[in-house]
Amino acid sequence: MMTGNQYRESLRQLRPEVYYLGQKIDSIVDHPAFAPHVNAAALTYDMALAPEFEELLAATSHLTGDRINRFTHIHHSHDDLVKKIKMLRAIGQQTGSCFQRCVGHDGLNAVYSVTYDIDHKMGTDYHTRLVNLLKEVQSRDLMVSGAMTDPKGDRRLPPSQQKDPDLYVHVVERKSDGIIVSGAKAHITGAVNSHGHLVMPTSAMREGDADYAICFYVPVDAPGVIHVFGRQTNDMRKCDCTIDQGNVEYGIVGGEALIVFDKVFVPWEHVFMCGEYEFAYDLVERFATAHRQNYGGCKTGLTDALIGACYALAQVQGTDRASHIRDKLVEMVHLAETLYCCSIACSCQGIALPAGSYMADPLLANITKLNVTRHIYEIARLAQDIAGGILATMPAEMDWKNPKIGSYVDKYMKAVADVPTETRIRLIRLIEAMTCGTALAESMHGAGSPQAQRIMIERRANLGHKKRLAEKLAKIGEQPLFVS
Repeated sequence: MMTGNQYRESLRQLRPEVYYLGQKIDSIVDHPAFAPHVNAAALTYDMALAPEFEELLAATSHLTGDRINRFTHIHHSHDDLVKKIKMLRAIGQQTGSCFQRCVGHDGLNAVYSVTYDIDHKMGTDYHTRLVNLLKEVQSRDLMVSGAMTDPKGDRRLPPSQQKDPDLYVHVVERKSDGIIVSGAKAHITGAVNSHGHLVMPTSAMREGDADYAICFYVPVDAPGVIHVFGRQTNDMRKCDCTIDQGNVEYGIVGGEALIVFDKVFVPWEHVFMCGEYEFAYDLVERFATAHRQNYGGCKTGLTDALIGACYALAQVQGTDRASHIRDKLVEMVHLAETLYCCSIACSCQGIALPAGSYMADPLLANITKLNVTRHIYEIARLAQDIAGGILATMPAEMDWKNPKIGSYVDKYMKAVADVPTETRIRLIRLIEAMTCGTALAESMHGAGSPQAQRIMIERRANLGHKKRLAEKLAKIGEQPLFVS
């Protein structure tokens, strides 16, 4: 297993094509816009080697028997699923931000099980190819992005009927040694600081969409792979200040990017689905289940840090003994632990798949993520309520440091007399970073929008069974008890 610094050095050996604000970036490790995201991912390497965290962040490979980072592990029990959630909460507490490796981890688990099913029915050798890739990922401790979401174009039309065929990733040409693909994947977490991309279909496919039913792996710096890094709330603060960033070491969210595939060659050994459209939905559902399972873990970890910031700020501002402040803190804890319960529940009720791997309960995983789209917003509202209006009007760090006006800012931004003004400023900026803009949007749309969860919930709700329960209790269709 690599250390965080070894991970950073491994990225320096790569040459991905990355653009940000119209400029090509030479080294993401050394650029202030990317450094926090690299740091957050690097912590997943260091924590796996730390005695107090290794039980959660390390695992034993079922393929080689070697000790590996859990982010490269395939779940084979309920215990694996539960440890995953506990791991995510623990890392979230330490970073206060997205640490990015979950998506590729979930993708590997989904593709592992679906390739087994395809081979069983179609006589292909996709699963063997995936196992070979997995061994490499585990032995080199690679960070893999999970690239699922396509731009989609006109949502009324399926992939094969789009005016521009590249609005979904698709096969352009099949060759004796591999395939040529074009298209793009959008909003991909950790894309620029991953070692490679695991590309998956984004939706169920029909026969006419067979060229779009593809799954493959490419190195991050493969020819024709282009990354356009997305803007984030207050992202320029990374380049001109430190305190005003709020979370200077680990950032706000996961460093999402648009990945363009411009006639990219993929060798057959890294192709895990190519035209088997009837299995696209299974892959989407299993990935979505795994990823939605996560949110009661990682978001709860982040919330633990946010609650701590709100409690500390209340003490700094002299409001910590007010009953309404304490009620708000308790409500934040209640909502966070409710999310955690959901993730633990869907893990404990996970199911074994034919490949021998385990998947969280799909219904409860979708319940988990749908709750996140509500509870995290309410937690953020309560945090902003506790912080007060100063959250939106705090003078800039540069004003506080200014030789002429800095003393005024320090004097009038002070609250409790014996606490430095800087302490208040740092706590307010952390709460701002965690509750405003990009961070909240990720809670809504990460792992799919609320409507995506509702669709999955309806499919898994078994309404017919519930109807029969009611009919039995109401004695509908049975012989009347009393006949006149």
